[in-house]
Amino acid sequence: MKRIIAIVAGGDSSELPVSLRSAQGLYSFIDKEKYDLYIVEMQGLRWEVQLADGQKVPVDRNDFSFDNGTEKVKFDFAYITIHGTPGENGLLQGYLDMLHVPYSCCDVLPAAITFNKFTCNQYLKGFGIRVAESLMIRQGHEILDEEVMNKVSLPCFIKPNLGGSSFGVTKVKTQEQIQPAIQKAFDEASEVVIEAFMDGTEITCGCYKTKTKEVVFPITEVVTGNEFFDYDAKYNGQVQEITPARLSDELTERVQLLTSAIYDILGCSGIIRIDYIITAGEKVNLLEINTTPGMTLTSFIPQQIAAAGLDIKDVMTDIIEDKL
Repeated sequence: MKRIIAIVAGGDSSELPVSLRSAQGLYSFIDKEKYDLYIVEMQGLRWEVQLADGQKVPVDRNDFSFDNGTEKVKFDFAYITIHGTPGENGLLQGYLDMLHVPYSCCDVLPAAITFNKFTCNQYLKGFGIRVAESLMIRQGHEILDEEVMNKVSLPCFIKPNLGGSSFGVTKVKTQEQIQPAIQKAFDEASEVVIEAFMDGTEITCGCYKTKTKEVVFPITEVVTGNEFFDYDAKYNGQVQEITPARLSDELTERVQLLTSAIYDILGCSGIIRIDYIITAGEKVNLLEINTTPGMTLTSFIPQQIAAAGLDIKDVMTDIIEDKL
């Protein structure tokens, strides 16, 4: 009998459309001969399953099940692809833990740590990992332009501390841009991080581990003519993504070993993707960690899986079976 898999998408942030695209990607990647797949869309208290006939029915949150018209169906596994709250910050993971439903990604603590960019970077800094100088401010608090100039200088990035897909991010070049950029970031989240600009080559590296194997994917180099790797670069094609990245063998190995080490330090699970910037002297600087990375047809992880010569269907089966 086939196991029943929920591909959980949606969420309560601006990243909802991206999440729904990732759900469609996963639906095409996962082996339908092994599993029965359903896309579960969550937004606030609206939790719905789309049936084969297109009808949407509610999820019973008491036991993570739904009624297909003839019987009650309980999910055996959740593949979480919500980019933002509640799927990337540990909230959904805690719910599933209480119901003893296995899921694809990090559990509560690493999800919560990595979702908070400032906390994550400061935590990993204690392990000797290079990160940018940064400040964090919460809603209701203010920061003077002079504090920003003295601590992180210009140019700098001002962005939501909790979120992704480059929503609310501004590259600030002048003092006059600081406060408007802070307000723009606050429109997306209740915390804002102000981070020093690092000039270099942006790269990203994916990784997953199971009880029996460790797989670190080839690295992707990100080249864009935009000011930074913003939403248009990520999703509207204004970028060149080169896999494998144009790095020396020695530097490639260093980045892959660091990716594997960070995975273990945080206690990650499933597929993660870590973004870095290589600055002068081949210094590897951490940008951020994605514990539910994009899984659209053109996302980095599917590209890296293909470059590694792997079948994405087999990778998905690895992740599901490891938890089941």
